[in-house]
Amino acid sequence: RKEESFMQFFAPTHVYLEKNCVDNHKQELLSYGKRAFIITGKHSSAVNGSLADVLAVLDEASVPYLIYNDIEENPSVETVAKAAAEGKEFQADFVIGIGGGSPLDAAKVIALLIANPQEDAGCLYEPKDLKALPVIAIPTTCGTGSEVTPNAVLTRHAFKTKKSISYNIYPELALVDGKYLASANGRLLIHTAVDALAHCVESRLHAKANVYNHMFSEYGLSLWGKLAPVLEQIAAGPDAVPSSLSDEDLEAFMLASTVAGMAIAQTTTSLPHAISYEITYNHGVPHGKACGIFLAAYMDEYARNNPEDVNRVLSLLGFDSTESFGEYLRRLLGSVAITEEESNLYADNIMANASKLSTYPFPIDREAILRILTCSLDVTA
Repeated sequence: RKEESFMQFFAPTHVYLEKNCVDNHKQELLSYGKRAFIITGKHSSAVNGSLADVLAVLDEASVPYLIYNDIEENPSVETVAKAAAEGKEFQADFVIGIGGGSPLDAAKVIALLIANPQEDAGCLYEPKDLKALPVIAIPTTCGTGSEVTPNAVLTRHAFKTKKSISYNIYPELALVDGKYLASANGRLLIHTAVDALAHCVESRLHAKANVYNHMFSEYGLSLWGKLAPVLEQIAAGPDAVPSSLSDEDLEAFMLASTVAGMAIAQTTTSLPHAISYEITYNHGVPHGKACGIFLAAYMDEYARNNPEDVNRVLSLLGFDSTESFGEYLRRLLGSVAITEEESNLYADNIMANASKLSTYPFPIDREAILRILTCSLDVTA
C-alpha cells in the first residue's frame, strides 16, 4: 500500500493554542527581533482585540513597531510590494501577521521581500535561494491554517487568478486564541470554517496523503464533524450571528483550523482549491465558500477510483453520503451561478495547471473537471 511505503513529515512552527496566549508567551514573541512590522487588515484586528494585545506586549518592552493595515481580501502582488517598501524603510527585522489568511499570507511574502532588498516582486514566482525575516502569525479566523503552513497565496491581476508564491515560509511562532473569534460575524465564521473543512478533505484525498498526514486530516475531520451542527445553527439564525458560541466552541473552531493547516502543510491543497481561485477572482465569491461548494462533487469524482477513502471521510464528518454532505454545504453556503462559456473556460484553465492536477492521485480529464463544475454550480447557457 502506498501509505506504508511513503511517509513524509515536517512542521517547524512553534504553536500555542490557549486563551491569552499572546501575553502568556510574550517573551518568546519578543525574542525574534527588535523592530516589528505589523501586517493586518483595516478593521477586524482592532475590533477583536488581537492588535491591542500585540501592541501591549511591544509597548511594555519598548519595541519600535510600524503598522500596515491596508491588506485587502485576497492580497495582490502589488499590495505586498508596497507594504514591503515601507517595511524596508522602517528597517524591520521581524514581521507579525494578525488576521485571517490574507494578512498572514501577506506577512510571509513581505518578510521575504524585506529580507532581500536586492529583489523586487518579480522574484516571487521565480524560485531562488532566498530566506525571509522571522514571521509571527496570530490568526483571528478559523479557516486559513496559514499560521502553520509554508504557503502564501497572492492575487496575480496580470494573470486574472490567485497562486502560491514559489517559496516555503513557515512562521516561527503561531499564537492561536479562540477569543478573537467572538466578534466575528456568522457568515465569516461559516466561510472560514468551510475553508478548514476543505483543507481536511483535500489533504486526506490527495496524491501525497500518507499515514502521518492522516493523523492530522482525520483528526481535523472528526473535530469538524462535531462542529457541523453548530455551523448549521448559525446559518439558520437571524443575520447569522454566532452569539450562542461558548469559549469551548471558539477554541474548537480554532483547533480544527490549525489542525487542518497542519494537514495541508504535508500535502498542499487539491482541485477544489484550484477551481475556487477562478470563482473567487472572476465572481468575487469568498475563498472558503468558493472551496466548499466543490467538495461534494470532488468526492464523487474521487469515489470513482477509491470509494473506501471517500466513505472514511464521510464517516468522520458524520454524513452517510456525498449527496447529504452536498445538501448540507448548500444550506450553509448557498449557490453560485456561472455561464456555460465560463464553465468551459475554467475547465481549460484547470487542465493547463499541471501542478494542481498532480495533486489528484488518479488520471483526470477535462470531462471530469467539467463534471465537478457543473455539479457544484448553477450553470446557465
